[in-house]
Amino acid sequence: MKKIVLSLLLMFNMVSCVSGTVSKKVLSNADYEYKTDFNFEVNPENFDLKVMYDGVTENVSDPLEKREVSNFKNDGKKASWTYEKEGIDVNIQKEKEYLDVSIKSNKSDENNFSWPMVSGEEYILPIGQGKLIPNNDENWKKYFNQIGEIKGIEGLSMQFFGVNKEEYSLVYVIENPYNNTLTFDTKDKIKFSFDHEFPSINEDKEYGFRIYVADKDVTDISKIYRNYLIETGKFKTLKEKEKENNNIKKLYGASHVYFWNSVVIGEDNIKWAKLKNNFPEDLKSWIQKLLNEKVEEGKELADAFDELNKEEYVAKYVKNNIIKGISEVVQLRELYNEEIFETKDKEIEKYLEKGIDNLNEIELIYLNKRLLKSKLLDMVDPVEKWGDSLTVDVLEDMKNSGLSNLWIGFDDWRAGFIKPEFVDMANEYGYLIGTYDSYHSIHKPGEEQWITAKFEDETLFENATVTNKKGEKIEGFNGVGRKLNPTLAMPSVKNRVNKILDTGINFNSWFLDTDGTGEVYDDYSKEHTTTEKQDIEGRIERIKYVSNEKNMVVGTEGGNDFINPYVAFSHGIELNPFAWMDPDMKNKESEYYVGAYYSPTGGVAKMFSKQIPLKEYFREIFLSSKYSIPLYKLVYNDSVITTYWWGWGTLKFVDDIETRMLYEVLYNMPPLYHLDKEEWEKYKDTIVNHSKVWSDFSKKVINKEMTKFEKLSDNVQMAQYGEDIKVIANFSDEIYEYENKKIKSKSLLIIDGENIYEYIPKA
Repeated sequence: MKKIVLSLLLMFNMVSCVSGTVSKKVLSNADYEYKTDFNFEVNPENFDLKVMYDGVTENVSDPLEKREVSNFKNDGKKASWTYEKEGIDVNIQKEKEYLDVSIKSNKSDENNFSWPMVSGEEYILPIGQGKLIPNNDENWKKYFNQIGEIKGIEGLSMQFFGVNKEEYSLVYVIENPYNNTLTFDTKDKIKFSFDHEFPSINEDKEYGFRIYVADKDVTDISKIYRNYLIETGKFKTLKEKEKENNNIKKLYGASHVYFWNSVVIGEDNIKWAKLKNNFPEDLKSWIQKLLNEKVEEGKELADAFDELNKEEYVAKYVKNNIIKGISEVVQLRELYNEEIFETKDKEIEKYLEKGIDNLNEIELIYLNKRLLKSKLLDMVDPVEKWGDSLTVDVLEDMKNSGLSNLWIGFDDWRAGFIKPEFVDMANEYGYLIGTYDSYHSIHKPGEEQWITAKFEDETLFENATVTNKKGEKIEGFNGVGRKLNPTLAMPSVKNRVNKILDTGINFNSWFLDTDGTGEVYDDYSKEHTTTEKQDIEGRIERIKYVSNEKNMVVGTEGGNDFINPYVAFSHGIELNPFAWMDPDMKNKESEYYVGAYYSPTGGVAKMFSKQIPLKEYFREIFLSSKYSIPLYKLVYNDSVITTYWWGWGTLKFVDDIETRMLYEVLYNMPPLYHLDKEEWEKYKDTIVNHSKVWSDFSKKVINKEMTKFEKLSDNVQMAQYGEDIKVIANFSDEIYEYENKKIKSKSLLIIDGENIYEYIPKA
């Protein structure tokens, strides 16, 4: 019997030592037993399709309106017919393990068809991680009324759904994921129609389903889909991905951290008393001129330099703006002015001889730091120490605190240029570190509002953006700019990625925004007509380029499963963005306001550091164990690592931190944090203590299949990994007894073979 002792806020103590025998059945892709002894009957006039199993008949689809039928054939194993007026051919084939339903348009122009009309007692929907939704639930009626419909490839994280009927379940595997919409009806009990569009620009005029009979069990339902992916060559394990990039192992047990720092020099690197009275006038005037002329909204920063001498002490906001002003001009090629910077420094001379226009961004920043130092002299520290307390010192403390595995992301690759030593140190510590990147939106040349929307090829804005069927350009993120067609972006992808890496920056990971969200489009532009399928193929091409050609561990936003064979991790499956549903979350006067994408210090933006309460409705929909199920993990635990959308980090919702920590262990999903020096110091104990449990657990189960899931009650869940690791999480306010073991409120029990551990997370 081994003993584990952890201090402070962490309780993770052995409570007993028993056999790790699994309960009930354990399902894996190797041993799932399909229900094959079923038959079907169909009425072609209204497409009323029924399945008969074990003496019980259930509707695959509720009846449609009656239509005229021709060419009807049915031999009991195969049925086919045509709806002449609608231009639709239907074929149904009884296979050994499933019923194959194919619906094909025989028209060359645009066409639509709605089938099936789905109803049942409960719905097992891959919304994010997964939801189990009763047909009469008022919370979900409200939710579906708000959203109206779900775009199939965007709103479903996996391409299937399950329906619990009275005696058994039906599982619908969607064989064509494109141009589908689920439209919900909540007038009485919840039901929905599956609507398919046959676009005129798409030659593939067919959609359909494999329909399986299963027990009313989330594990059974998920294994059917997992097997389908394996059978069709769409499933790739992390172990297989490791063989292509061994750095993927560094993700195992790694919390995900967005690290924020956009300033080149720290407050502690400046001798403010000296600077206050001795700032060179010519340098001050030159910096102010550059800020006013070259930096967007630079006037406030420029004005701060005039505030230096006005008060006896330099105010905090003045210090922040001077630091930010220096940080802006250090990144400008225009900073060097031979009339101001007269120096014999050999390092400076070396870079000047090379030519400022020939310097990469890291070289430019290094030169400009030394230029400023040559004027500010002992008013500032040696440039080698600039920003240490904000960057490398924090990273060193994280490592020394026991965080042996981390994925670290920058929201902007320039954060790496500012302090490349930070990137080098992360590599030395065995961490993954990389940058956020995006090819989602493109802004009008000269009017770019963020760096990823700026492209060197200025013809793209007019010639490579997406047009809808009405002939209108589709707007970019937040209604700014336009959507860039992925099939035309590859030259710009290669140009940007190579330009970043050619600086020598030591990134080993890359995060591609939105490519896994399913936010894809048919592009009706005559010059570059593109289908949704081709849109996704364009995204996959750039992911494969960054992964294979540049040897990066690649992640993406979303994680919808069409992207899974090509990425190692994703952000968004566990908790999608939903602020768009609540005006209070965008209202600066509300306690629920998420915060602005801004930081007064150059650290974590308020959107990510500001903690807010969560309205009960959203808590129920998105966090309640009453509805939440690990559907995605039952399919993909050993294939792709998933966590939250970056706006909803572990610490965001102030009253729900412990609940989310429970889910992080139960569902094996990495915590996600936004850190700078201040945030790290504030939450260090919480992060380190949780990591000691979560990281150790995750390393044990990351390459195991989740083999079993049970809802023991509305507030208690059990997940099993492989043959001998189980986790029981009690989300309730009461003690729960499981196999003669008492599980405390808001805690979990980890059964690891013969060892049993209790964990009570504390924020």
